[in-house]
Amino acid sequence: MDAEKASIQERENAAHTAEAASAITQRTPEEWNALFDGKDEAWHKSFDKKLLRKVDARLMPTLVIMYLLNFLDRSNLAQARQGTLEEDLGMRGTDFNLATSIFFVGYLLMQLPSNLLLTRVRPSLYLSASCCLWGVVSTCNAAADSFAHLVVIRFFLGFVEAPFFPGAVFLMSSWYTRAELTRRIAYLYAGNALANMFGGLLGAAILGGLEGDHGIAGWRWLFIIEGVAAIAFSFVAMFVLPNYPHTTKWLSEDEQAYAAWRLVQDINEVDMYRDKSMWDGVKMAVGDYRLYLFVLMQHVSLISQTFQYFFPTIVGTLGYGRINTLWLTAPAWFVTFLVSLLVTWSSARTKDRSLHIVCLMIIAAIGNAIATGSTNVGARYFAMYLMPAGAVSAYQIIVSWVANSFPRPLVKRSACIAIANMIGNTATIYGSYMYPASSGPQYIPGGSANAIICLVVAILALVLRFIHIKENKKLEQAEMEDSKYGGKEHTSEVPDKRAFGFRYIY
Repeated sequence: MDAEKASIQERENAAHTAEAASAITQRTPEEWNALFDGKDEAWHKSFDKKLLRKVDARLMPTLVIMYLLNFLDRSNLAQARQGTLEEDLGMRGTDFNLATSIFFVGYLLMQLPSNLLLTRVRPSLYLSASCCLWGVVSTCNAAADSFAHLVVIRFFLGFVEAPFFPGAVFLMSSWYTRAELTRRIAYLYAGNALANMFGGLLGAAILGGLEGDHGIAGWRWLFIIEGVAAIAFSFVAMFVLPNYPHTTKWLSEDEQAYAAWRLVQDINEVDMYRDKSMWDGVKMAVGDYRLYLFVLMQHVSLISQTFQYFFPTIVGTLGYGRINTLWLTAPAWFVTFLVSLLVTWSSARTKDRSLHIVCLMIIAAIGNAIATGSTNVGARYFAMYLMPAGAVSAYQIIVSWVANSFPRPLVKRSACIAIANMIGNTATIYGSYMYPASSGPQYIPGGSANAIICLVVAILALVLRFIHIKENKKLEQAEMEDSKYGGKEHTSEVPDKRAFGFRYIY
């Protein structure tokens, strides 16, 4: 009898949540709350765990591998430089710096339109198509016969890679709560460290083992192998990636309803999909003064990371030869990967963003100072662990902080993520010239500037911390005043106004 009652109760619950799913986009926050608020904590915990396990299994491994391939194809020029790339293409002086920076010109031109378009196109198709295109363009690097060819190919590589990272962050923010998003973005951005680590290992293996095979230079094999890998995986991603909770067919109706409801519980606002135009989202984004500070912080943070596009060259100043240099880069990036996971767990657990960023950027500043000021090989190699572990790990927290500081509506969040990523990445256009070959082996101008830049990022994080504390006090005061009149403000009539109970994370 108990089993029969439980079965009846399960059917009633399923009918209840199926009804919720069919009318989910028409419900107010109060109606959404009523659907699931009657369930006990054990039911919520069990259902939430089951749903997250299902979403994580498809979304996160796919995005992490895609980002690994994305960054691998973006940064493999640094590994190719350790082969005969420059000699074969007749590159001199700052030609390598130009080839690095031109990528970001194409990347920036496509950034905002691509992310706004994502709100109107199926994400699974859009992101996988981007992956296929960057694999094709990256493979074309192997056919370059001159420096001019390389520059043109790198420009278009940036153009087709632009949709992925902000699009991936945007897609995740449509599935995860703010606390969950921070951790998942860290897993995604961990693909950066993994790409650099595997890039060094693959570069060493390919340049050392395939040089001259079938009459093809090792650096050309590098572009061919890594480009083809991206093309192949894009077809897998097309069928594995989910879309939005309301449109994901591999979720049951009750799971669709609950996936949307849990986001409402986190932010107290409905994430409507087509109630506002893309232009409305841009106007709301540029009207929020906090966006400009986040853009500045993300921009300066990316300047502090420009060393990674020259990392094999910087490590090469230790004097261990080209192939051994690539092997030596891998441990530093593996440590960065572990640190990024640790600080993400800590940031999510403590619900802190700013203080974590401050501490990590101080570590990066110390690394830059040691690498610049010391001639001791051991000390300089140790500094090359500190530089990425601090700067790269801090950036992944910054990216997630941007995403969950502009929660609703969807078009505003999309615009904010795209604008921050677009303007932030202009840093690499000129940051690529911070490490000219003529300033080696200590790269004193670039390293000194980077040490200062790291401290600027830390200061901006503290400024935003105090701004969010101030904004939260304003929200609390407004709620106290509303309660005097017996009402609670919601966002149904004022689309960019925060809902009752919302607080910014700092």
